[in-house]
Amino acid sequence: MKTALITGITGQDGSYLADFLLSKGYSVYGLVRRKSKLDFNNAEHLKDKVHFIFGDMTDQASLIRAMEIANPDEVYNLAAQSFVTASWETPLSTADINAIGVTNILETIRLIKPKARFYQASTSEMFGKVQEIPQKESTPFYPRSPYGVSKLYGHWITKNYRESYGLYACSGILFNHESERRGEEFVTRKISTAVAKIKCGKQDILELGNLDAKRDWGHSEDYIKAMWLMLQQETPDDFVIATGENHSIREFVELAFKEVDIEIEWHGLGAKEYATFKGTDKAVVRVNPQFYRPAEVETLLGDPSKAESDLGWKREVSFLELVKRMVDHDLKWIQKS
Repeated sequence: MKTALITGITGQDGSYLADFLLSKGYSVYGLVRRKSKLDFNNAEHLKDKVHFIFGDMTDQASLIRAMEIANPDEVYNLAAQSFVTASWETPLSTADINAIGVTNILETIRLIKPKARFYQASTSEMFGKVQEIPQKESTPFYPRSPYGVSKLYGHWITKNYRESYGLYACSGILFNHESERRGEEFVTRKISTAVAKIKCGKQDILELGNLDAKRDWGHSEDYIKAMWLMLQQETPDDFVIATGENHSIREFVELAFKEVDIEIEWHGLGAKEYATFKGTDKAVVRVNPQFYRPAEVETLLGDPSKAESDLGWKREVSFLELVKRMVDHDLKWIQKS
């Protein structure tokens, strides 16, 4: 039986990855931060299946302890301050967790169990002001946020430890991946939750920022399989994980409201007057400049051909199915609550 240690196990990806590894027969350990009120978040259903260890990415002593307890064959580093907007408000703590934290766990692996295989969660936000379309493993990076910069450090220090110490260490450059477990502060979940609340009469208006920003969106369940596949290869390497298609935030909004038969009336900066879909009810979507980023990332589009050919990975959930699953989940959740 293989053993895995997952940092960030209470998040979207961490909880899906834990589910997946358990189905593969792994013994799973998860690193969680101690809080005044213990909250397992997305990992609540895993409490009787996973061994939880308290620790923090900024406290190497706790990482050493976790490594000694778990003695893992595979380490998946999914812990991060992952909300891009918040990285402008808390740039130093974002750097501590996303950059120095990666060094802490790599150094811990080097000292305690150098044979363990390591996965680092990199991000398409490292491409930022894109230098070519689509973006692939060789595309130059140009991050446009403290979050993107911090993750770029984590990406390069992972490569450095691989080349310097011979660690089996690889990074997955994952493009946007969402799900029913996504945090409500992220734009996709903000949209799906608002659509459900508007449908149920609990909210009147949805306010958003840049509607024309385009992202390459997939489902988290597909992407965590790519993480696992990377650690099953003979030699470590870095891979772009993406769908190869992108859609604007406006498209996401239109599909989400269409799912509940609501027509959109657009208000604000650069907004069209009405949605093309004519629903039985209407909702107002307002563009609020307050939600614009200080430095925008206008378009991200990944080229997953290397992952498809070398890993045998393939996404299964379409963009339309992703939107449908998120809206249906939140509609049931709002109706139940």
